[in-house]
Amino acid sequence: MKKLNVLLFITDQHRADHLGCYGNTIVKTPNINTLAGRGTLYERFYVANPVCMPNRAALMTSRLPSTNGVYSNGTPLSINSRTFVDRLAEEGYDTALIGKSHLQTISGIEPNWLPDSERYHYTKEDYPSEAQQPDHRGKIYLNEDPNSWKDPDFQVKTPYYGFKHVDLVTEHSDEVGGEFSRWLEKKDPDLNERRGRHHAIPDHRITTPQAWKTSLPEELYPTSYIGQQTIKYLNGRTKGDDPFFVQCSFPDPHHPFTPPGKYWDMYDPDDIPLPRGWREGDMPIEKHLYDRLRTGNAQREAQLPYAANEREIREAIALTYGMITMIDDQIGHVMQALHDSGEADNTIVIFTTDHGDYMGDRGLLLKGPHHLHGLINVPFIWVDPTQPNPHKTSDLGQTIDIGPTILRRVGIKPDYGIQGRDLIGDPPLESILIEDSRQRVNLGFERFQGLRTLVTAQYRLTIGFPDAGNELFDLQADRFEHNNLFDHPDYAGIRAETIQALAEKMIAMQDPIPLAPFYA
Repeated sequence: MKKLNVLLFITDQHRADHLGCYGNTIVKTPNINTLAGRGTLYERFYVANPVCMPNRAALMTSRLPSTNGVYSNGTPLSINSRTFVDRLAEEGYDTALIGKSHLQTISGIEPNWLPDSERYHYTKEDYPSEAQQPDHRGKIYLNEDPNSWKDPDFQVKTPYYGFKHVDLVTEHSDEVGGEFSRWLEKKDPDLNERRGRHHAIPDHRITTPQAWKTSLPEELYPTSYIGQQTIKYLNGRTKGDDPFFVQCSFPDPHHPFTPPGKYWDMYDPDDIPLPRGWREGDMPIEKHLYDRLRTGNAQREAQLPYAANEREIREAIALTYGMITMIDDQIGHVMQALHDSGEADNTIVIFTTDHGDYMGDRGLLLKGPHHLHGLINVPFIWVDPTQPNPHKTSDLGQTIDIGPTILRRVGIKPDYGIQGRDLIGDPPLESILIEDSRQRVNLGFERFQGLRTLVTAQYRLTIGFPDAGNELFDLQADRFEHNNLFDHPDYAGIRAETIQALAEKMIAMQDPIPLAPFYA
């Protein structure tokens, strides 16, 4: 019997409710909606961590950040890690990554914070020595570094975390690098030099931060490139080849907001309602960002979250919808190519993202150490052509479950030590744990912030230490998280129960490896 293929679509910074199949009546996503109509749509699917690198590492390893070692952006996934893609490759799968990976640095910028050299030992290379021999520096961890790609002969070292074929892009918006820059150079050398804000087409109607009308035409924008390269890979296969696993990974709809051509003004900001989660909040991060906005001191041109006014929020959402519709169009092209290849009836198709975005909830944009539902609740659609049973489920699922579900479905045993489970064959969970350990001092805080969130059928509990604040929401009565019940006297019992459940979950998710090699 022929083994099933797997095609995984993944976007970047994409809320679940920014899809038509998840109830959005404005954004046009007919192709993703069609996938949802053919498979299982998970209404309550969550990240393992609400930041790019940690959650992508969790996806690959099926392990939480506290066990795979990737706590924050900037820490690469160890090359000694085992991924579910490794297991697929070992069992005869052709494995391909086309698009964004972000398992290693995509900035090439050294961190802006290091431990106090007066207190801690530094090596002769002027870098702090760590309590455990680090495994995250050296050329092997610079495959996604823009500086590496300045060398015209540079190539990603394969296999790359299990991927045999790698067509890698880096960064975001119309400034995407990696193989895309080389491809664009061949298409039109002039366009490669006319990307970014300083070469944008003027449009004074848009005032939201980090937005510009790109000079790139639609057919030469990174989203189109990734769709075309995925189609090229599928068309390059011949009947009788080994089964494939293809990860088609789009850097959009992550900010900056630069949808090209018709997608730029496809949605009118005046037609965009404010999200139901919009209001001013009173958490420490919110107060700081509101104050920065009101005093004119807001930093709104970086990766950190920021407060925005109503008009800016509507514009950001409209441009994000444009990027999403463009992705949807490319998914339609890829699905047509899959059909034309004759493999559609033998291919599992999955759609998900790495994390969400505040996108106007509490008046904020982007992402940070504040676990609002728009950030942690992400889309997940599973389409199995051999088991047609279109439906929606409210069962809890999480990023770390994707790899085990794929492996079990195609008949491959996973490695011992994974923490995810088979979404299809294993019993539903009562709760999921989200980890978030920050290695930056910013956003009004003076220390690193750590958050742990427990999500159950009814509640979201977040403990933020030392300064991020605590939250308890009844998700059945307060879907948009307006009323924090953590200090409400009537919920003291519920608070105690959920805190105990969080502690028990953290113990249950402790790392089971390495196995003890000896009895004693």
